[in-house]
Amino acid sequence: MDQIHGVRFGNFIIDRVVIYVLFLAFGFFASLTYQILGIEFFINIALELSSVNKFMDILITTTVYFLYVFLMEYFTKGRTIGKYITGSKVISTDGTQPTLQDYFIRNISRFVPFDALSFLGGGNGWHDSWSDTRVIHIKNYKAELQSKSEIESIGTKEIA
Repeated sequence: MDQIHGVRFGNFIIDRVVIYVLFLAFGFFASLTYQILGIEFFINIALELSSVNKFMDILITTTVYFLYVFLMEYFTKGRTIGKYITGSKVISTDGTQPTLQDYFIRNISRFVPFDALSFLGGGNGWHDSWSDTRVIHIKNYKAELQSKSEIESIGTKEIA
């Protein structure tokens, strides 16, 4: 597994942990509002969520994960908490900032069965290819841009 794929796997694990922490925080909030304020609304939702069947559990968790990644990437210009921690971000294949549509296509494509396995060939995943986006390591990307800029400037300076 090359470095960027290892980073991407790290992003996935970190973001999954964030989702689980959000569910735990909701349960804590629901319990707290019930115990202190006597509000049953949130505790009833938490109790309903805790007793759903496996299919509904997967559907709810997947929907929350989709919304988390889609909204985080859109509002933070290509980053989730996992990507902040690993120093990576999403960009378009032409180097520009992806559009709302790009982020939507990118994230809805994750619902395609076996999308995660599309990385096994060593290339980009389907959700990258179909949305014309890539995940880059920010420091490496900036260093490469700087090198390219310096190389292109050679020969453009006037000789005195």
